[in-house]
Amino acid sequence: MPTPICHPCPDDDGHPVFIARPSSPCEPDAWHDPARVATAVPGGCVPAALNGLAFGPAGLAGLPPPAGIEEPAFVLPPGLEAAAGAVVVEDDGRVWLVAPTNAFGGYAATFPKGRVDPGASLQATAVREVFEESGLAVEIVAFLADVRRTRTFTRYYLARRVGGNPALMGWETQAVHLVPPARLADVAAHANDTAIIAALGRRAAAGADAVRSSAPAKRTPASGRSRA
Repeated sequence: MPTPICHPCPDDDGHPVFIARPSSPCEPDAWHDPARVATAVPGGCVPAALNGLAFGPAGLAGLPPPAGIEEPAFVLPPGLEAAAGAVVVEDDGRVWLVAPTNAFGGYAATFPKGRVDPGASLQATAVREVFEESGLAVEIVAFLADVRRTRTFTRYYLARRVGGNPALMGWETQAVHLVPPARLADVAAHANDTAIIAALGRRAAAGADAVRSSAPAKRTPASGRSRA
């Protein structure tokens, strides 16, 4: 059994966070093989760049502003809280997932998301949550789906990585995985994620390279909570 370790980042109250069953990092060549799962661990080693875009530090101040995309009205059902998240698709077709620390909420791995703070937009929430949970700076490129979860009604966007570093994930996350589409249902196995994976599959079936075809032509690197 893996030896518990302390996450490099304390929790929101400044307390240490211990990971009972930490993940192991992948072999270095897995990062450059689109058919393999690649895994970053807190403070671990990642390649200098992936698909032509460098990994590097990023802060909330350097994240891209909300995108001007078309999206339907968000109608919050009674009794649920508003949340937002993103499915971040890498240029090689793999998808970024976060592994909640100590499998919080029953998730071994899932898509980054969180509740909407008062006054915050859905898009801004999605970008912030991706950064806090995965260490990645992302740009939203399209609406994906609205999904009813245990306690939230969550808007998911498609997004692309524009900066950041998965090894700099926040304390809520004990690993960040880069997963081939064919493996998503195996890695993000919680029932709450089934609808998201299905929506991504429908979009892929509608046209190859759907994420990049929705995105602006030029890539501009960015400067350097609850999942129910």
